Amino acid sequence: MGGAARPSMQERIRRRRRGGFVGRREELALFRGNFDIPPDDDRHRFVFHVRGNAGVGKTSLVRELEEAARERGALTAYTDEAVAGVPDVMAAVSEQFARQGRPLKALDRALATYRQRQFEAESAAVAADPAAGGAGAGSRAGPSAGSRAVATAGLAGLGMVPGIGPFAAMADPGQVAEGADRLRAALSARLRSQEDVRLVLSPLQVLTPVLVSEIRRAGAEVPWIALFFDTYERTAPFLDEWLRDLITTERYGALPDHVVITLAGQRGLDPGHWGDYADVVTDLPLGPFTESEARRLLADKGVVDEPVVRDVLRLSGRLPVLVSTLAANRPDGSGDLDDPSATAVERFLKWERDPARRAVALACALPRRLNEDILRSAVGERSAGAGAGAGAGAGAAGAGTGTGTDGTLGTPGAVGEEEAAGLFGWLCTLPFVSGRSGGRARYHEVVRDPMLRLQRTASPRKWTEAHTRLAEAFARERAAAEDGPEPHGGIGADRRWAEESWREPRLEESYHLLCARPRAALPDVLRDGIAACRLGPVAARRWAGTLADAGRDSGSEQLAAWGAECLAALADERRYAIDVLGLLLARPELTEADRTAAYTARGWNHFRADAHEEALADYGRAVALDPAHVPAYHGRALTLRALDDFTAVLADLDRAEELAPGTAWVPRERGETYRRAGRYEEAVAELDRAHTRDPRDAVILGSRGQVRFQQGEEREALQDLDRAIELWSDYTWALRRRAHIRGRLGDTTGALADLGRAERLDPELPQVPGQRGEVYRWAGRHEEAVTEFTRALTLDPSYTWALGSRAMALKALGRTAEALADLNRALELRPAYDWARARRNELLAERGGAP
Repeated sequence: MGGAARPSMQERIRRRRRGGFVGRREELALFRGNFDIPPDDDRHRFVFHVRGNAGVGKTSLVRELEEAARERGALTAYTDEAVAGVPDVMAAVSEQFARQGRPLKALDRALATYRQRQFEAESAAVAADPAAGGAGAGSRAGPSAGSRAVATAGLAGLGMVPGIGPFAAMADPGQVAEGADRLRAALSARLRSQEDVRLVLSPLQVLTPVLVSEIRRAGAEVPWIALFFDTYERTAPFLDEWLRDLITTERYGALPDHVVITLAGQRGLDPGHWGDYADVVTDLPLGPFTESEARRLLADKGVVDEPVVRDVLRLSGRLPVLVSTLAANRPDGSGDLDDPSATAVERFLKWERDPARRAVALACALPRRLNEDILRSAVGERSAGAGAGAGAGAGAAGAGTGTGTDGTLGTPGAVGEEEAAGLFGWLCTLPFVSGRSGGRARYHEVVRDPMLRLQRTASPRKWTEAHTRLAEAFARERAAAEDGPEPHGGIGADRRWAEESWREPRLEESYHLLCARPRAALPDVLRDGIAACRLGPVAARRWAGTLADAGRDSGSEQLAAWGAECLAALADERRYAIDVLGLLLARPELTEADRTAAYTARGWNHFRADAHEEALADYGRAVALDPAHVPAYHGRALTLRALDDFTAVLADLDRAEELAPGTAWVPRERGETYRRAGRYEEAVAELDRAHTRDPRDAVILGSRGQVRFQQGEEREALQDLDRAIELWSDYTWALRRRAHIRGRLGDTTGALADLGRAERLDPELPQVPGQRGEVYRWAGRHEEAVTEFTRALTLDPSYTWALGSRAMALKALGRTAEALADLNRALELRPAYDWARARRNELLAERGGAP
């Protein structure tokens, strides 16, 4: 059938809802008019801040603003409290841009790499535990998770460490690698490339420039870009400083001038972050509806009877969400509206005559997020063979009594799949239910809070039963995720926390268990907190938010306060999850095994924060509690290796092998330790042993190839790297190592092909153009070399190795002054860069100057 494409169902629903939008004319006019003012006009506004108390209509207005932006051709993205960190925000923006036909492919790749590197760095310790199915647990269809962890972990390869590339012939690469700065050496104990170190240590510094670059690219094809950050009172702790810098500085690159950003939250912006930029932000404070606005909404809903209108205005306080809710079913008489004992819940459901729907609406307030499956668990599920009863459209007669006129609490009956679909569709039409967060519906807190309070106080027994039923439903969903393929090759249950399909039902299960029986549930939830903290602040924040929500919703002030304390301890991401683990270690509910795991997790977090002595202390505490705890020996060995204490490293690895005999990771780590110590023959022997135990571990082959190259066995090194890349086609580190060797052997075409492949996998990686520049330099193509080194430095201005290499290319072109400037800059950035100092002295001597 020809003609224009039909609108989608979602578009129809969006239009219908917009048709009922009332009020906020001034705010809408200001926002819409802003698109008529060019960015170079001083009247143009770049940032709006919608603020006001809960229920005042912030989200409804933000939705309307987003639609208004789309009408002007804007590319839009919306986030709310469903995100738990800045990378989550970037992923949400990318997903929504893609749905509008503007994918951000480079950002998607960078985010995927970030998640993998984060996971792999932590997995390295867990892979040490044979009970967790670590590396060496048998043959696999591809490289193991532990393999991939170390693949991006401890090889300080040529081209990653400043000083090796330009003058490899003048210095022993192994010795130069050992001279890298302490922090990079620390993380390279787990992450085997400089870019991975930066990504894990400073993800915002690496990912945000990619986001900005992609926004600029997508923005070149659209008139406007509009970004919306809702429920900002919840996300500001981790978004505020980042957004401020993104908007007001060029730390991450320059945003295009046709980006408009809207924040929406209950509180004013933090003056500590925004005080100097108050003139940048246009404030849009919202209060309750005026009486005329409220009357107009009621009239639009068909509520015109004056006594009823007056009662709605009185009961709602003209709060938009309540005016909409009370008007939803078009009451036609005041009836018992004057009853002063009417509960808040009765106000919301007063004119819903179907007792089944009333009961369902109450029951579905219990879960934090809602879909059809959760609805069936919330109200009780009937098997497919049971009688279907009345359809949902008829109110699912027989489903229960709901709340009576006296405010008592009824119980909904079981429903089947068809009824659940109908009831869910009905719930989504209610004014206090929205579906913007994570693809699931949710109740507005102004309405949900009193519904929870009513059920908790009216029947504690039913409250406990309902939450227990929901916890069991989410436990089944979690178990289904466990039945799927093991995450990243199989490395133990704790690593399920890295998988959203497992983590989300586990958090909801914990929430409902805490609401049902907080004392009984808390020890297991605290244990979960240790696992979440091992993964870093994003996972830990989701866990802590679950604690806080359960405490607030169950009426447990202690639990709510403790959850809030954990969230506050995660405010400074530079501290990772160190402070939360400190709070956990103070809890009396932890067992000795829990404390061992917590000290090991905190040791890893200290390690990430470059606090090596503190990391060693925590690993020591873990070993003291459990002398057979393999992950603690593994973590301590890697920390000691970062401190160049190779004798102590080997002792811990020996002890680990006693406890976990037959694994591949121990000889792999021992081989890497020997390599760093310059004991290449012993390194090869250990890596041979590791390869025999796990011949499909791509990292072992990559590491052995690196050692062979350092021994001068370039052909043998290429054989190992070829096989590693066969096993793991996305092994960018190995591609760059192979390119380096091919370039040294004069195979310029092969080297450039490898680097082109690596760049397609990670287009924002500065080491790729840096290595390409080196290949060109070896081939005598110095102009092209300078161009590539300059590209690398644009991506990472602190890339001192590229500065040194560019200096040599410039020298070859006779541009000595520029070469000296590059060497001086490299030494400013890294005073211990002895190689650059030697090259500078040589240049000065050639010019007749004093070294």
